[in-house]
Parts: sequence; structure tokens; C-alpha cells
Amino acid sequence: MRTALAEALLELGSKDPRIVALGADTSVSIKTNLFGDRYPERFFNVGIAEANMIGIAAGLALSGKVPFVSTYSAFVPGKCLDQIRNAIAYPRLDVKIVSSHGGLSVGPDGASHQTVEDLAAMRAVPNMQVIVPSDGPSTRALIVQASMTSGPFYFRLARPDVPTMHTATSDLRIGKATVLRAGKDVSLIACGLLVNEALEAAETLSTENISAEVIDSHTLKPLDSETILRSARKTGAIVTSEEHNIIGGLGGAVAETVTDSYPVPVARIGIRDTFGESGEHPELMKKYGLTSKEIIETARKLVRTR
Repeated sequence: MRTALAEALLELGSKDPRIVALGADTSVSIKTNLFGDRYPERFFNVGIAEANMIGIAAGLALSGKVPFVSTYSAFVPGKCLDQIRNAIAYPRLDVKIVSSHGGLSVGPDGASHQTVEDLAAMRAVPNMQVIVPSDGPSTRALIVQASMTSGPFYFRLARPDVPTMHTATSDLRIGKATVLRAGKDVSLIACGLLVNEALEAAETLSTENISAEVIDSHTLKPLDSETILRSARKTGAIVTSEEHNIIGGLGGAVAETVTDSYPVPVARIGIRDTFGESGEHPELMKKYGLTSKEIIETARKLVRTR
């Protein structure tokens, strides 16, 4: 995902001189330093001063630039929610926040760096659009679209390499969930790293004559209620999966939508309102129930108890 971000910024920078990038001493890790190498006059490393970075981005946006700010999600929004709220979202400025290393998959960095609440926080900020890509191609496509869409964005990227599920020609649109696999018995709605797990779960469930629809809900806000409700009416049951607290993230957004319009059973797979711990990425995903195994078991129960 980080490579895709770098590629997208280089592409955008070559076409639009308004594109600028800001970092907070994590640019080499996130790979936005590649933009800085090519366009040094449009790259600003503010050091370990995340709140200041948001204020600088606001000023650049008011000057007609399109700023992309990036660091780890533990620091943005973790250390500067007030600045995001008041300096960017309230005046609806054209600032794109791209946080990396979200969720438990940061691994050995431990609970202090494993952000499990960022999506809930950003969803609750008015005017903020919230995007969680699932692989490299979706990251690149959605970053490019955001650059051409006015207003503030929050992107959440994961640290590990992920399997490719989308292609450069995939029909990816901000605000429009992508149905990766059609099904009729249960809807598996996921974002980020859990999209691949949902696809693997659907494949296994198919051997048990359970037809699972898989939806990549890369846009959490504005949520694609139309696609979700259409799937709910078809399958009658939903399993959501995310590398985030089950409170306030994708599961909460989907539950809110179906409760308002077409109530069906919704089971939420995610981090169960707890902090993480230091460990290797696969070990943590297994321990906290963020794998295809949990999706399969949960889908089975929903289908068989209806």
C-alpha cells in the first residue's frame, strides 16, 4: 500500500503543481520521501510535530495547494484530533490525510502504536471522508480520485504487504463499495486487510454449499448504503470484518445502516474493545480473531440459525 501511495503521489505531482506532501519524520518508511526526492520544493518534513503539520497543511490549502499529509495512524489522528477537527474539517479544506501502520498489524511496535480507534474518530468528524483501501491498486486508484475530489479525506493504510485483489482497470469509486464475489446466503463485508480474509472464507464456504457475497467497503464514509442494503435484502445476514475496534468502525456503520432501513442479523468481527500487544503480525491477527477462520465460523452460525 505504501508503494502504491508513493506511485500515486509521483503521478499526481507530475500533472498538478498544486500537489504538495508533508511528513513527520516517517517519510522514508511511508515512502513519501520519493515525492520529496523528485519535487523537493513541494515536500515539507516538519519533524515530530504532527499537530503543527496539520496547521501547515491548512495554510497551504488556503493558499491554493492540495496537501497530502502522512505519518503513522498512532500520530495522525492520534496526536492531533483537535487540529484536524478545527483547522481542516470545520472549514472543509482540501487536505488529504494518509495514515499508515493502522491496526494490530503494526506488530512488535505494540499497543502504543497499534491504532484501533482511528476510524471511529474520523467517521465522527463532520465533513471528513474516510477510506480504507484493501491492496495496492485500490490504494493508488482511490488516492488519485481523492486528489480530484474537493474536501478533507482520511486514508488508513496497513503496514504489511497484502495480496492483490483489484487491478488497475477495476471499477473503484469513492463512495461506491465493490462487490468482489456474488452470493445469496450471507454477505461478507470487509475493509483493509480483512477483504482478502473474506474472499478466502467465501471460497471455503462454497465447498459447504454456502454462497457468500463479498463486498470491499473501502469507503466507510460516505458509506455505500445502497449496495449494502441490496446485499442485505438478497442474503438476509451480514458479517463485517475489520482490523479495528468493533465499536465505531465498519461494523458500526453497517449496523447503523441496516437498522435504519432493513434490519437483518449483523455479526461484527474485529478487535473487541481492547488494546493490542507486541507480537508478529500473523500471530496477532490469529489471537484477536481477525482471520478467515473466524469469518467462516461466524457465517456458518448465521446461515444455520436463520
